[in-house]
Amino acid sequence: MSDPIKIASTKILSSSQREELLNTNFEVYEADFIKTTSIDFDLNTINDNLIFTSQNAAQSVLLHSKHEDLIQKLREKNVFCVGIKTKALLEENGFNIIVYVDYASDLAEIITLIYSNESYTFFSGNLRKETIPKALKEANIQLNEIQVYETTLTPHKLEVPVEGLLFFSPSGVESYLSENKIKKEVCFCIGETTAEALATVTKNIRIAENPSIEDLILEVIEEFK
Repeated sequence: MSDPIKIASTKILSSSQREELLNTNFEVYEADFIKTTSIDFDLNTINDNLIFTSQNAAQSVLLHSKHEDLIQKLREKNVFCVGIKTKALLEENGFNIIVYVDYASDLAEIITLIYSNESYTFFSGNLRKETIPKALKEANIQLNEIQVYETTLTPHKLEVPVEGLLFFSPSGVESYLSENKIKKEVCFCIGETTAEALATVTKNIRIAENPSIEDLILEVIEEFK
């Protein structure tokens, strides 16, 4: 059997995700290059519709059990969200998803074209992109924003040469580049926004067919097999 292919993941994978790579002759190095923390927030002003662009935001809102009566009120609102896992988490917890897409840019387009007469509350993190607020502001759509979690960079120095790198967010890319250089490694990105963060650094980028970790792993296997 040939030597295992060394790859590094900028996020700790689940045991099943890791197993899939190990079973197909990969050696996996992994570390969390970012850390997300729920923060306290007020739910005083909530508009008619809710926007979630990440699982972290959904998780943070759900974790606030002291707001249980308010969360019950949130369940009565319509939800616009990004990401299949965000959608699944919110649906499991009784939220009503009206629109779900893979990218914030698509969500901004749908809201401004079809739902521009509505008002929105956007649950976000400190490193969120301007995509949604900018598009809605330009279209004069009523929006308020509540920050519900914080992302901090937790860089690590990669001590071994690898053939592939797995990236899951623009902040993960930023964290990796603060301690490491990208040379000839193939960079696997969970989605287009993450790939954009690497565009000035390398052209050696592969993007998952769908923005999920499982699809990203399939892309890795496909590339090296």
